[in-house]
Amino acid sequence: MMSINVLKKSFVAITLATGLVAATAAMAQPASSEKHAIKATELRQSVFKLLGSNMGTLGAMAKGKIPLDAVVVEKNATRIQQLSLMIADYTRTDTSKFDVKTEALAKIWQETDHFSKDIDKLTLASTNLIAAAKSNDESAIKKAIGGVGKTCGGCHNDFKKD
Repeated sequence: MMSINVLKKSFVAITLATGLVAATAAMAQPASSEKHAIKATELRQSVFKLLGSNMGTLGAMAKGKIPLDAVVVEKNATRIQQLSLMIADYTRTDTSKFDVKTEALAKIWQETDHFSKDIDKLTLASTNLIAAAKSNDESAIKKAIGGVGKTCGGCHNDFKKD
Protein backbone atom coordinates (compact mmCIF):
# COMPACT_ATOMS: atom_id res chain seq x y z
CA MET A 1 0.00 0.00 0.00
CA MET A 2 1.36 3.41 -0.98
CA SER A 3 1.77 6.00 1.70
CA ILE A 4 0.03 9.35 1.53
CA ASN A 5 3.48 10.98 1.43
CA VAL A 6 4.42 9.08 -1.77
CA LEU A 7 1.11 10.05 -3.35
CA LYS A 8 1.57 13.72 -2.40
CA LYS A 9 5.09 13.76 -3.87
CA SER A 10 3.83 12.07 -7.03
CA PHE A 11 1.05 14.63 -7.41
CA VAL A 12 3.47 17.53 -7.01
CA ALA A 13 5.87 16.01 -9.57
CA ILE A 14 3.05 15.46 -12.07
CA THR A 15 1.69 18.98 -11.59
CA LEU A 16 5.12 20.52 -12.16
CA ALA A 17 5.85 18.27 -15.14
CA THR A 18 2.54 19.05 -16.80
CA GLY A 19 3.18 22.77 -16.54
CA LEU A 20 6.67 22.40 -17.99
CA VAL A 21 5.48 20.30 -20.92
CA ALA A 22 2.62 22.66 -21.73
CA ALA A 23 4.93 25.66 -21.62
CA THR A 24 7.59 24.17 -23.89
CA ALA A 25 5.36 22.45 -26.46
CA ALA A 26 3.77 25.74 -27.46
CA MET A 27 7.15 27.17 -28.47
CA ALA A 28 7.88 24.84 -31.44
CA GLN A 29 10.06 26.49 -34.07
CA PRO A 30 10.93 25.30 -37.57
CA ALA A 31 14.50 24.17 -38.14
CA SER A 32 16.52 27.00 -39.68
CA SER A 33 18.60 24.78 -41.98
CA GLU A 34 19.12 21.17 -42.97
CA LYS A 35 22.11 21.01 -40.59
CA HIS A 36 19.92 22.29 -37.75
CA ALA A 37 17.19 19.75 -38.65
CA ILE A 38 19.68 16.86 -38.68
CA LYS A 39 21.12 17.82 -35.27
CA ALA A 40 17.65 18.29 -33.76
CA THR A 41 16.60 14.90 -35.12
CA GLU A 42 19.67 13.20 -33.66
CA LEU A 43 19.02 14.70 -30.24
CA ARG A 44 15.30 13.83 -30.36
CA GLN A 45 16.13 10.25 -31.33
CA SER A 46 18.63 9.99 -28.48
CA VAL A 47 15.90 10.70 -25.94
CA PHE A 48 13.65 8.05 -27.47
CA LYS A 49 16.49 5.48 -27.64
CA LEU A 50 17.08 6.00 -23.92
CA LEU A 51 13.35 5.62 -23.26
CA GLY A 52 13.33 2.37 -25.23
CA SER A 53 16.40 1.08 -23.43
CA ASN A 54 14.79 1.60 -20.04
CA MET A 55 11.42 0.29 -21.18
CA GLY A 56 12.93 -2.87 -22.67
CA THR A 57 14.09 -4.12 -19.28
CA LEU A 58 10.73 -3.31 -17.70
CA GLY A 59 8.84 -5.11 -20.47
CA ALA A 60 11.03 -8.19 -20.04
CA MET A 61 10.24 -8.19 -16.31
CA ALA A 62 6.51 -7.77 -16.90
CA LYS A 63 6.53 -10.72 -19.31
CA GLY A 64 8.52 -12.90 -16.90
CA LYS A 65 11.52 -13.14 -19.23
CA ILE A 66 13.78 -11.84 -16.46
CA PRO A 67 13.17 -11.72 -12.71
CA LEU A 68 11.23 -8.74 -11.42
CA ASP A 69 13.51 -6.49 -9.37
CA ALA A 70 11.76 -3.54 -7.67
CA VAL A 71 15.05 -1.62 -7.32
CA VAL A 72 15.71 -1.82 -11.07
CA VAL A 73 12.06 -0.98 -11.80
CA GLU A 74 12.30 2.15 -9.67
CA LYS A 75 15.59 3.19 -11.30
CA ASN A 76 14.25 2.69 -14.84
CA ALA A 77 10.90 4.32 -14.03
CA THR A 78 12.75 7.34 -12.61
CA ARG A 79 14.81 7.58 -15.78
CA ILE A 80 11.67 7.32 -17.93
CA GLN A 81 10.00 10.04 -15.87
CA GLN A 82 13.05 12.30 -16.24
CA LEU A 83 13.23 11.63 -19.98
CA SER A 84 9.51 12.34 -20.34
CA LEU A 85 10.22 15.83 -19.02
CA MET A 86 12.76 16.29 -21.84
CA ILE A 87 10.56 15.21 -24.75
CA ALA A 88 8.98 18.62 -25.24
CA ASP A 89 12.39 20.29 -25.30
CA TYR A 90 13.83 17.85 -27.82
CA THR A 91 10.78 17.96 -30.08
CA ARG A 92 10.58 21.74 -30.04
CA THR A 93 12.42 22.02 -33.38
CA ASP A 94 10.07 21.18 -36.25
CA THR A 95 12.16 19.17 -38.70
CA SER A 96 9.27 18.22 -41.01
CA LYS A 97 10.31 20.56 -43.84
CA PHE A 98 13.67 18.85 -44.25
CA ASP A 99 14.60 15.42 -45.58
CA VAL A 100 15.92 13.95 -42.33
CA LYS A 101 16.02 10.25 -41.50
CA THR A 102 13.24 9.93 -38.94
CA GLU A 103 10.16 7.95 -38.03
CA ALA A 104 8.54 11.00 -36.45
CA LEU A 105 5.38 12.21 -38.17
CA ALA A 106 4.82 15.91 -38.84
CA LYS A 107 1.72 15.60 -36.62
CA ILE A 108 4.05 16.17 -33.66
CA TRP A 109 4.26 19.83 -34.64
CA GLN A 110 0.74 20.09 -36.11
CA GLU A 111 -1.12 18.59 -33.14
CA THR A 112 0.88 20.03 -30.28
CA ASP A 113 -1.92 19.83 -27.71
CA HIS A 114 -2.45 16.13 -28.44
CA PHE A 115 1.29 15.46 -28.36
CA SER A 116 1.66 17.37 -25.06
CA LYS A 117 -1.15 15.32 -23.52
CA ASP A 118 0.61 12.12 -24.57
CA ILE A 119 3.83 13.34 -22.95
CA ASP A 120 1.86 14.12 -19.78
CA LYS A 121 0.44 10.58 -19.83
CA LEU A 122 3.97 9.16 -19.91
CA THR A 123 5.03 11.39 -17.02
CA LEU A 124 2.02 10.27 -14.99
CA ALA A 125 2.45 6.58 -15.86
CA SER A 126 6.15 6.62 -14.95
CA THR A 127 5.38 8.44 -11.69
CA ASN A 128 2.82 5.74 -10.88
CA LEU A 129 5.44 3.09 -11.67
CA ILE A 130 7.93 4.70 -9.29
CA ALA A 131 5.31 4.54 -6.53
CA ALA A 132 4.45 0.92 -7.39
CA ALA A 133 8.13 -0.04 -7.27
CA LYS A 134 8.46 1.53 -3.84
CA SER A 135 5.50 -0.57 -2.67
CA ASN A 136 7.35 -3.76 -3.72
CA ASP A 137 3.97 -5.25 -4.73
CA GLU A 138 4.69 -7.42 -7.78
CA SER A 139 1.14 -7.22 -9.11
CA ALA A 140 1.05 -3.42 -8.80
CA ILE A 141 4.47 -3.15 -10.42
CA LYS A 142 3.46 -5.29 -13.41
CA LYS A 143 0.23 -3.33 -13.82
CA ALA A 144 2.13 -0.03 -13.68
CA ILE A 145 4.70 -1.28 -16.21
CA GLY A 146 1.75 -2.04 -18.48
CA GLY A 147 0.52 1.52 -17.97
CA VAL A 148 3.85 2.94 -19.11
CA GLY A 149 3.90 0.58 -22.09
CA LYS A 150 0.38 1.64 -23.05
CA THR A 151 1.35 5.31 -23.08
CA CYS A 152 4.40 4.55 -25.23
CA GLY A 153 2.32 2.54 -27.69
CA GLY A 154 -0.42 5.19 -27.84
CA CYS A 155 2.07 7.88 -28.77
CA HIS A 156 3.74 5.59 -31.32
CA ASN A 157 0.36 4.93 -32.94
CA ASP A 158 -0.31 8.63 -33.40
CA PHE A 159 3.10 10.18 -33.97
CA LYS A 160 5.48 7.54 -35.37
CA LYS A 161 5.63 5.94 -38.81
CA ASP A 162 4.77 2.26 -38.87
